[in-house]
Amino acid sequence: MKIVLLGATGMVGTRIAAEAHTRGHHVTCVSRSGRAPVPGVTSTAADAADTPRIAALAAGHDAVASALVPPRDGSDPREPFLALNRALVDAVRAAGVSRLVVVGGAGSLEVTPGAALVDQPGFPADYLGEALAHRDVLDFYRTVGDLDWTYVSPAAEIGPGERTGKFRIGGDQLLSDAEGHSRISVEDYAAAFVEELESNAHPRTRISVAY
Repeated sequence: MKIVLLGATGMVGTRIAAEAHTRGHHVTCVSRSGRAPVPGVTSTAADAADTPRIAALAAGHDAVASALVPPRDGSDPREPFLALNRALVDAVRAAGVSRLVVVGGAGSLEVTPGAALVDQPGFPADYLGEALAHRDVLDFYRTVGDLDWTYVSPAAEIGPGERTGKFRIGGDQLLSDAEGHSRISVEDYAAAFVEELESNAHPRTRISVAY
């Protein structure tokens, strides 16, 4: 496949770039720095909010992948992140690409029916704005009916680790293991993400990934 990856130099984006490249896909990595996150990929500098520029980069590709994250400058990230994703959807449409896979958040996953993780007492205040921003974006994608988007939520705990190639795919519910832990390595999350890019198994919906 020919894949355009936005947010390619972040923690998750770097692993997605590596996973896709290892599987033989042609990856065009887009970031503000233009730095290549892994050897062998094409890289270019662009602002993800620049709709004409992103549309031009995405044209002729099979899919667009977004590892964009909300602003982390201390401001309220909700409206800027929503605007960024609206611009991205406009760019994908203008490029004539139908497939869009998005790195999502875990806060909107349900711990019980109708009760999201982000709304639970004790949810970490440091992550509240980011979690709410991701939930707003999920709500937005659920209004997009003309693209084959997939929103991929990680487990509650995600960080660098081992690529085992073993994970579970769920839906809107928070997945936990037998000990009650909800976790996934970034490497296994990236493997699941790229598999979804390849298969288009869950168009126009949210999936979750955990051990």
